[in-house]
Amino acid sequence: MDRAIADSIQTQRKHRRWLLLAGLAVLALGVVLAFRTVLKPSISRASLQTATVETGDVEASLTAAGTVIPGREAVLTSPIQSTIRRVAVAVGAKVKPGETILELDKEQATSSLAKLDDEQLRNQNKNSQLQLTLERSLNDLRTQAEVQAAKVRGLQLTLRDEQQLLKIGSGTAENVRQAELNLTVAQLEAQRLTRQIQTQQRSNAADVRELGYTVSMQQRSIAELAGKLRQADISSQQPGVLTWVNENIGTTVQAGDPLARVADLSSFRVRATITDSYAEALHPGDPVVVRANDTDLRGTISTVSPSVDKGVVTFYAQLDNPHHPLLRANLRADVFVVTRAHHSVLRVKNGPYYLGGKEQPVFVLADGRAVRRTVRFGDSNFDYVQVLSGLRMGDEIVVSDMKDHVDTPELKLKD
Repeated sequence: MDRAIADSIQTQRKHRRWLLLAGLAVLALGVVLAFRTVLKPSISRASLQTATVETGDVEASLTAAGTVIPGREAVLTSPIQSTIRRVAVAVGAKVKPGETILELDKEQATSSLAKLDDEQLRNQNKNSQLQLTLERSLNDLRTQAEVQAAKVRGLQLTLRDEQQLLKIGSGTAENVRQAELNLTVAQLEAQRLTRQIQTQQRSNAADVRELGYTVSMQQRSIAELAGKLRQADISSQQPGVLTWVNENIGTTVQAGDPLARVADLSSFRVRATITDSYAEALHPGDPVVVRANDTDLRGTISTVSPSVDKGVVTFYAQLDNPHHPLLRANLRADVFVVTRAHHSVLRVKNGPYYLGGKEQPVFVLADGRAVRRTVRFGDSNFDYVQVLSGLRMGDEIVVSDMKDHVDTPELKLKD
């Protein structure tokens, strides 16, 4: 026969059960907290690059590739078709105005000049012969005109005689009419000869002018070739440094072919190239920043090439300080064309974190954590990005690449 369990024993058993359940709950809570602590995303503080939000200027700019070139460079070309005879100055040497850099063979040009001189003598002889021929023709016409004038005078006397005879009854009206007709015909012939003389004079003058033009053109050709012969000893009109010379002795060169370059290395400018999609944004006078060897030099766009070559537009920038000691010919540089400028605005350093959009998440450091926050950005350049909202001055943000944590709301920082 079973016996009833005492109330005190049942109470003890309930207490033990409640204690066991409470212990299991505390254990479970501890396990969950432990797992949350272990599984919470974290990142090493040393692996992060950060920057502090500050106040300053932001200049929106386009980036172009640039090369430092001499401010002035003279290209010396061949004045004649010839061959290179001698190179007198080595590349890199300083040259003075008038100093011979390169000599061309003058034999062919000298022969051509002598031929032009002979042709000019022949033209001058033709001119003399033409003037004699024209003068002879004109003299013949003048003689004919004088003879005709004498005939007119004789016919005038004949007419007066016939008219006198008619008055005294010894002549006839028919004789008077015939004398008048003969006089009229003679006068018309005299007028024709006068007009012919005038026409001949104008024709003679035109023929003389035409041959004179030929003589003048030939004389200019002679003077031009003589001047080119004097320039066959290639020299610079300005002092500078010889940066290039055609050293291929014996090579045939055509008139206009470049033979040497002399640069003034006391001042410099910048030649830059940029993709043609930004061509409409380039204007002469736009400010630029030229960065060479971590040094920024300011200037303005001087000229923009009107043509596009293989999808690239070339433009030239004049520097505010073209004599800066850092500048060297052919030095590579980054050129930033300033399109807009903002002064005394919130800004933060540019970096891999910036995706180029107007709104994006960034990680802000606070209390040992990196917390994701959505930020609105404005204009940017190579150095800084303008902050419109989402950050305050003094905030420290992560500027390194965080694309692997773009969906993580918070990261714990590990030392």
